[in-house]
Amino acid sequence: MSEQLNSVLDALSRDEKASTERLFQIIRIPSISTDPAYDEACQQAAEWCANTLKEIGFEASVRQTTGKPMVVGHSQSGNGKSGPHVLFYGHYDVQPADPLDQWDTPPFEPQLKDDPKYGTVISGRGASDDKGQFMTFIEACRAWHETTGSLPVSVSVLIEGEEESGSPSLAPFLEANRDELTTDFALVCDTGQWDADTPAITTMLRGLCSSEVVITGPSRDLHSGMYGGAAHNPIRVLTNILGDLHDEDGAVQIPGFYDDVHVVSTEQRAQWDTLSFDEKQFLGQVGLQTAAGEKAHSALEQIWSRPTAEINGIVGGYTGPGTKTVIPSKASAKLTFRLVPDQDPDKIVAGFKEFILSRLPDDCSAEFLRGQGSPAVGFDISGPAFQAAAGALEDEWGKQPVFMGCGGSIPIVESFKSELGMESLLVGFALDDNQIHSPNEKYNLTSYRKGARSWARILENLSKM
Repeated sequence: MSEQLNSVLDALSRDEKASTERLFQIIRIPSISTDPAYDEACQQAAEWCANTLKEIGFEASVRQTTGKPMVVGHSQSGNGKSGPHVLFYGHYDVQPADPLDQWDTPPFEPQLKDDPKYGTVISGRGASDDKGQFMTFIEACRAWHETTGSLPVSVSVLIEGEEESGSPSLAPFLEANRDELTTDFALVCDTGQWDADTPAITTMLRGLCSSEVVITGPSRDLHSGMYGGAAHNPIRVLTNILGDLHDEDGAVQIPGFYDDVHVVSTEQRAQWDTLSFDEKQFLGQVGLQTAAGEKAHSALEQIWSRPTAEINGIVGGYTGPGTKTVIPSKASAKLTFRLVPDQDPDKIVAGFKEFILSRLPDDCSAEFLRGQGSPAVGFDISGPAFQAAAGALEDEWGKQPVFMGCGGSIPIVESFKSELGMESLLVGFALDDNQIHSPNEKYNLTSYRKGARSWARILENLSKM
């Protein structure tokens, strides 16, 4: 450890109480992006972020958009030194706090609480998603700036205010500010740890595409006594077709669905095998016992590295109280497909359409609505940025980080790649049971403090690249 880094870590330890209060300040701002009633709070949160960046040596400003404002900051204190120029991304907006009656304490009055499993936790909306997360990086930069007068590498910061409401302003903002925001790579702290004592780097994110199919049979709803048996029932047609979507081993039966799916590397699989993932415990938390996906793959592989086809909802006919003897004219289903790297969302949606049409009986038609998607993203874990981060995390936590997959999607990561040509490094300190988007959201105090220390170490290691 360098003398400079040792001083930075000492500063973080001395400043823990003030650091926590700064996090409390931003949590107290109810920056709910999806509700126009909180537009003023979102503006206030953006200004708080910009002012905080200015305090620690950044040139920072609030940038207005057609939606919620963005915050952009630049610190060139690393210029003239070795290492990359990085762009750190976070978001200041939060989910609505409803239902309020299920919170133990007010959602925008953050508190330290004792947790029987994790010790001290920070409670409040946004404590984990994403205010506590991005503040770990900000606090690391603060310690470097106050201790040494500079950062080890050049850092730009982008903090948006619409992540929780679909980021409608993000794509045009990236396009309009391409030259300013393009750096060597991005740092994203909107992910998690493997467990409370083990750090992680997320190495793959599944993509997502969706489709809605509407099957039409008769021109109007029919009396089931007069037409039953003679007329096609669109619900039966739809469920019969969807019943063919998977085989008895859980594999998706859309032709070409697996054409571009790659086998996980031997190195990655070997690490996953050491994680002692308890499949029964994982499923038992939601009242299940047996993994229902592809039988040739474990539940962990199914979530992190395999594509899926899921039926999210079916609607048709009469669903009110009592009985109505009707054969409906229409029935519909909504589906989503989780994708892995190199799968093309357009190809998957086209394959699904052909799957439906090839099984459609005479006298029935199909209409497809709202097909959209984004590709999966995977990263080279042998790259120098990954290795620099891995070494820093091991130094802080005393354990090698897990290179883990993520079953969900983080659209900004794909946007950085497709819009700005930048890869991303995903390091976060949240846990699965932080109750994000739910009442009583929390962030472990240890995650917050060690997260800041981890970023301090990562910044130094990046400077050696």
